[in-house]
Amino acid sequence: MNAVITAVAGYVPPKILSNKDLEKMVDTNDEWIKSRTGISERHLLEDGEGTSVMGIKVLEDLCEKRGISPKEIDLVICATVTPDYQFPSTANIIAAKAGATNAWSFDINAACSGFLYALTTGSQFIETGKYKKVAVIGADKMSSIIDYTDRTTCVLFGDGAGGVILEPTQEQVGVMDSILYTDGEGQKHLYQKAGGSVKPASIESVEAREHYVYQEGQPVFKAAVTGMADVSEEIMKKNNLSSEDVSYLVPHQANLRIIDATARRMGVSKDKVMINIDKFGNTTAGTIPLCLWEWEKKLKKGDNLILATFGGGFTWGAAWIKWGYDSQ
Repeated sequence: MNAVITAVAGYVPPKILSNKDLEKMVDTNDEWIKSRTGISERHLLEDGEGTSVMGIKVLEDLCEKRGISPKEIDLVICATVTPDYQFPSTANIIAAKAGATNAWSFDINAACSGFLYALTTGSQFIETGKYKKVAVIGADKMSSIIDYTDRTTCVLFGDGAGGVILEPTQEQVGVMDSILYTDGEGQKHLYQKAGGSVKPASIESVEAREHYVYQEGQPVFKAAVTGMADVSEEIMKKNNLSSEDVSYLVPHQANLRIIDATARRMGVSKDKVMINIDKFGNTTAGTIPLCLWEWEKKLKKGDNLILATFGGGFTWGAAWIKWGYDSQ
């Protein structure tokens, strides 16, 4: 029994923050941002809207595209580092408001690797025969934890969400294999200093601006290049896949230079790499499903996709997927 993707959906909010807009906010410029990251603009949720707003839209669209009622969904998994609240989980809110009232639900926090972790977890509920329809959503409102006075981080991130429905199949398509890693030693290079149990919110933590993303660029960049490239090559070798066998690389959209390095290691040409970082930025758990959503019409049944990611924690991994349907 394999878990196959039977529907894909994505959502980004209408509000756009361009590089030109950022020039007015911090000491940066359009050329500097594009040359170092590949990003031209990113989308932002309005104040007062939470991550669930995007997740609800994604789940509703998934069910509509699949032609099913949300009540048929057995499980909703939401990958996010920007939950609406500490509790309940954002997946609980998404399921309730989208009408998936027969599903149980939970969140996964693996930073930028969240969607891949959630996809692997969800596929195992299908493979065991436990469930028939699992919704996996990656969604983040990164603007809620970004310091727009810090030019090293505010240029990188945007808000967005995407997701898939997983269902069982006896065919040789679907989630074929995955390799996932963590290294907690990377925590010191990329994390949110306050807001957890170590340093709960206080006047002092707010004044010190410790509720925003803290990132040390060079060590994170170096680890991401190595991690994504290594694990992508590893999963290809493990499954005897050549670069010619790969239809598309679906990389996490953190930085164009990291994506290029991964493609080179795999021997995959640029026309076989899904890239939308230019218009969405880094939406954390949303990047990979947003790519699948945008490229869906180009995918054919049996296409080999390599999904690759790297995130805070550190977390990283890759998955081999054989696409399960011809798009209409």
